[in-house]
Amino acid sequence: MPYEFDAKRYEQSSAHQQSWGQRLIDELALAGHEHILDLGCGDGRLTALLAKRIPQGHVLGIDASKNMIDQALRNHTLANLEFRLFDINDLDLVDEFDVAFSNATLHWIKDHERLLASVHRALRARGVLRFNFAGQGNCVHFFDVVRRTMREEPFARTFQGFEWPWFIPSVGEYKRLIGGFGFAQTRVWQETADTKFPSADALAGWIDQPSLVPFLACLHGPDRQRFRDVVVSRMLECTRQEDGTYLEVFRRINVWATKT
Repeated sequence: MPYEFDAKRYEQSSAHQQSWGQRLIDELALAGHEHILDLGCGDGRLTALLAKRIPQGHVLGIDASKNMIDQALRNHTLANLEFRLFDINDLDLVDEFDVAFSNATLHWIKDHERLLASVHRALRARGVLRFNFAGQGNCVHFFDVVRRTMREEPFARTFQGFEWPWFIPSVGEYKRLIGGFGFAQTRVWQETADTKFPSADALAGWIDQPSLVPFLACLHGPDRQRFRDVVVSRMLECTRQEDGTYLEVFRRINVWATKT
């Protein structure tokens, strides 16, 4: 089931994700006429940047969060830019795109066999796939804190049978996975992108949106705020640096592939 996010709060807390995406876009060798699919476009900032790079082309941004799509539609109105409320898991487009792009999203998609098959179908011949998402070793502090808190009372009963919301593979695992989908060339590599948050508020903002959304969706009443406050307090304690900043570990899987 797709999660619903607070687009305005995400915009305020996602500078590091935007920086990663900007670099991915800068690396694309765009001629200016491509058709591009942005998987998990969020609030549309990177999607709009892609559209500006291809004045004779077209960009479609899809996201399963209505709040994100509404924000994207309000803020970005370029003629060659389109946004749709759409679940990536239901992607059924065929031979439409020269580039399939995704930044900081696809760890939210659990079935990457289905994803890669759908993206392969959606790309035209010689189309390019370029993904960046969470890889093995990502967010070790947050994952440790939230798992520990989930096991404690009064939360333990609520989280019995809870399904972890992210797919976070190793490089080797993803190389094996993508190797079965008929791409002509593939590269998969890991990137260290550890991030210093400048203040307690900045770290808490990232924890609130998007990181805690799947967990708070399971909680009701006072337990929601209590869980949030415990996680934030523990994160501030375990990530604080001597200079007053807060450091979280980020490991990214980068994927580049072309279709025959």
